[in-house]
Amino acid sequence: MSFGEFATLSSTAGIDWRPDRIPSKRKFDDYAPGEEEEDDDASILVPVRMRKDSPDAAAAVSSQAYPDTASQSCKASASGPTSSSNSIADLHFFVRMISGGNTVVVHANSDDTIESVHEQIRQMTGIPIIEQRLIYRGKQLSWDQTLAECGVQNDAGLQLVGRMRSTEHPRAWQLVNDTVSAICRLCQGHEVSRSRSVKFRVNEFLRMAPQTELDMTWGHLQVFNLAGAPSALVMLFLSPNKGNRECAEDSIRLFLSPNIDLLPEVLQNHCAFIVLEFCKLLRRAAPGCPLYLTSRSTLGSLLETIGIAHGSRYFDYAKASQMIVELYPFVSELAFMILAGLDAQISCSTFPPVGAADVNEFTAFVRPLLHAMEDHLRGETPIAVRPSWGHGPQQNEVVAFHALFHQLLMKVGKCLEKVEEFLALNGLAGSEHHRFSWSQYLVILKELNSISKMFQGEDERFHSVLRLRKNGINFLIKQTKRRDDHLWLLPYKDVTDFESRRHLVMMTFPDVRDDYDELHEMLIDRNHILAESFEYIGRAERESLHSGLFMEFKNEEATGPGVLREWFCLVCQAIFNPQNPLFLSCPNDRRRFFPNPVVSASGVDPLHLEYFVFCGRLIGLALLHKIQVGIAFDRAFFLQLGGKCISLEDIQEADPCLYKSCKKLLELDVDLVDSDALGLTFVREIEQLGSRRVVELCPGGKSISVDSRNRQEYVDLLIQHQFATSVSEQIRRFSEGFGDILSNSSFKKFFFASLDLKDLDQMLYGSDDAFNIRDWKEHTEYNGYQQNDLQIYWFWQIVESMSLQQQRILLYFWSSVKYLPVEGFSGLGSKLYIFRAADAADRLPTAHTCFYRLCLPPYPSFGVMQERISIIIQEHVSQSFGMW
Repeated sequence: MSFGEFATLSSTAGIDWRPDRIPSKRKFDDYAPGEEEEDDDASILVPVRMRKDSPDAAAAVSSQAYPDTASQSCKASASGPTSSSNSIADLHFFVRMISGGNTVVVHANSDDTIESVHEQIRQMTGIPIIEQRLIYRGKQLSWDQTLAECGVQNDAGLQLVGRMRSTEHPRAWQLVNDTVSAICRLCQGHEVSRSRSVKFRVNEFLRMAPQTELDMTWGHLQVFNLAGAPSALVMLFLSPNKGNRECAEDSIRLFLSPNIDLLPEVLQNHCAFIVLEFCKLLRRAAPGCPLYLTSRSTLGSLLETIGIAHGSRYFDYAKASQMIVELYPFVSELAFMILAGLDAQISCSTFPPVGAADVNEFTAFVRPLLHAMEDHLRGETPIAVRPSWGHGPQQNEVVAFHALFHQLLMKVGKCLEKVEEFLALNGLAGSEHHRFSWSQYLVILKELNSISKMFQGEDERFHSVLRLRKNGINFLIKQTKRRDDHLWLLPYKDVTDFESRRHLVMMTFPDVRDDYDELHEMLIDRNHILAESFEYIGRAERESLHSGLFMEFKNEEATGPGVLREWFCLVCQAIFNPQNPLFLSCPNDRRRFFPNPVVSASGVDPLHLEYFVFCGRLIGLALLHKIQVGIAFDRAFFLQLGGKCISLEDIQEADPCLYKSCKKLLELDVDLVDSDALGLTFVREIEQLGSRRVVELCPGGKSISVDSRNRQEYVDLLIQHQFATSVSEQIRRFSEGFGDILSNSSFKKFFFASLDLKDLDQMLYGSDDAFNIRDWKEHTEYNGYQQNDLQIYWFWQIVESMSLQQQRILLYFWSSVKYLPVEGFSGLGSKLYIFRAADAADRLPTAHTCFYRLCLPPYPSFGVMQERISIIIQEHVSQSFGMW
């Protein structure tokens, strides 16, 4: 692109980098002699025409305008502090101000700098140096040049240009204008010290930026754009001169990477609108160059960092509609790059993956674009895109964006189809090779999910694609890492399976820190397991529970993961014991529990609410450490943990009698109910410690009779009071404790809302199915024994003859695992082992639970082995029988 073409480009971009194009707001006549500048608000230059006048006329005008300084002009030039020498001046020239026709005469040596001339003007007029600009033959003179270098001749006429006094950033204007002037000279082929005139000054401009006051920082940085510096630097970058190009690139890159001294991160965020200007100009002028790609990537990162809430401030947009026009070209450009990659993967699965960097940049630009569309179309979303919707700068972008959504959704759907075809033919074999190339599909889908909410009917279209390709999606979910953010998929329960949902919700927990120095250590007496566990867990700092747990029972040598698993089971057994009044079990399913409403009302235990916090923490820790504890929650309790309301159907297991009574009331004949034969009013009777009291379900409930018109309301209020209102504080405290274990406590409701009750049952309780002995055998290895040894044959015969409860006790003795994961033995995370013990035949088997190791003596007969094993599968014997 030629310089002429670039000038046209700059004009179409709405940028004029010439300093003499900025309108005047104050005349130089307003300056009083000796008056100094105060920093105020906007940065504006004052252009002034000049003409060559006679020395006498100039002196006369100078004397009239500035009587205190005109007579000193010659002396100032010869002996002023900025004069380059004490020799007699060999030049005199005229500096003309536009207002009032005022002209001053300056005497200087040809080797004096322009800065020394500015000092003379200050002494004569009182205009601060920082306010002055000198123009000669259409060019602004740089301070570090001499008069000879500028070609100023005797009797020449110079034009004085000043900055409006109301600006707060005079030094910034001076520096940027000097930079632009230097760039112009370089582009015209003049010899200029590039590092001193351009990069050095850009560097200095950034160093000068205030870093504490946002308004001051914003105003300072605006000067760079208002003076047209981005356009000038890009023009220099397009120069055929290699030195010019390198100088421009080095200067632009100062804005593209944080530097603790020059451009710390907080300051770089404020430079986002400057980086945007570079991106717009480079995209048109040099779209494929590395500098543009780096600028675009930096802008994307800044958009993510600063957030859209500050977008109008950082980008100086008057309206969100302008943001749509500004950002859409980048979204479109990146979308077409992604589409090309997806097309390549559809046609050839071995093609390199879709670029993660492209997808991440696409994400960075899409999010602020969506926010801008929401602001611009406030009250009109979701948008119904149709031919009659309208046309205009913003409407065109919105329609094009809608078309991009369709293309991307179609392509990703086809890519997921290819994944499913591959898995159907090859299973998991070879999938590892493709996982990286497939990993971006979910990231793209996440953005398409957000876009689908913007357009009418597209959320259902998007959902239908997910349902159609759920096998491929579930496979990809299971390959995601903790750092990946795919929790957005959890609400689509008809798309995800249990394993996928479990995988995703487990990402709401922190990584367990297993550093030995950070372990949360516990030494607990078995006889006081609940009280001492409460002290160690309920009173602990939240962060300390994110470390690993080290558990040891007093007066026992055993330690390690096996002891920890045993402790979890024992503590949960103590908490949910019927003799402990914190929870009640469901009459028809003793595995399920819900908070006891009587405890709160009776005040039996002043610590009972703190115990609910402890219980929430304990359940969270069990899930974090993937230990099944044999506990399940009642449906009404589970729903409220997820922030949901409960209905009559939700209490069926918790209180079957109340459920049947309410159902019968709702089904009774209308005339019977209206006859008041039942004698019901809007009250509820509560029994506490042998006494009964009446609670109104609503204000004045004692005097409101239940009839056919209000019986549904009565049932709803009754259920709400018994299963929600009366236990609301217990549920809140349990949720608080559970949130303490999550990486972010704000996920506590989201965690439960994202699961079905059956999902939580499988994660917390484990499998309730009978043990698969074949699966057990396949996941058992031997040391000292062979699979066909008589002792091994006898052992499995004895196991097969046991009841399920006996098998559970044996497994618990062997591994401290009482409830298998839903995957069965393969979900234990380790093989089970049978070691040949050196003990005599009269000894019992022993176990190393941490290592899933059963030590079995070589018993001489089936009967002896059966008798020895029958002892260890007694409940009271199996507790803490493992060695370590």
